[in-house]
Amino acid sequence: VQLQASGGGLVRPRGSLRLSCTVSGITLDNYSIGWFRQAPGKEREWVATISSTDGSTYYTDSVKNRFTISGDNAKDTVYLQLNSLEHEDAAVYYCAAVNGLWLRTSTIKSPLQYELWGQGTLVTVSS
Repeated sequence: VQLQASGGGLVRPRGSLRLSCTVSGITLDNYSIGWFRQAPGKEREWVATISSTDGSTYYTDSVKNRFTISGDNAKDTVYLQLNSLEHEDAAVYYCAAVNGLWLRTSTIKSPLQYELWGQGTLVTVSS
């Protein structure tokens, strides 16, 4: 089982990036995918999740209307579109998976909810 995050890079403020999380050994039909981020000296922070059961999407308040999570089950890939990037968005972004039957909105923000993790991709926001 593997989750491969990619797409990070250097972007200017108000710029955009698209992150990808490609999975192998599991299927997006059965596993919900979340994105987290961790900036230097800070705790890992939940960003967004897409549910495998009905495609519902969830976002932390600070990224609503700027980030969009979506999935392409045929490509085994979940995307996180990052728009209007701010300095505060700079971090290592991780994707994580949880069996869709176990996903609970009450604990969706907790890293402990997720059982599988990718290696992270770095997003740098700088002019």
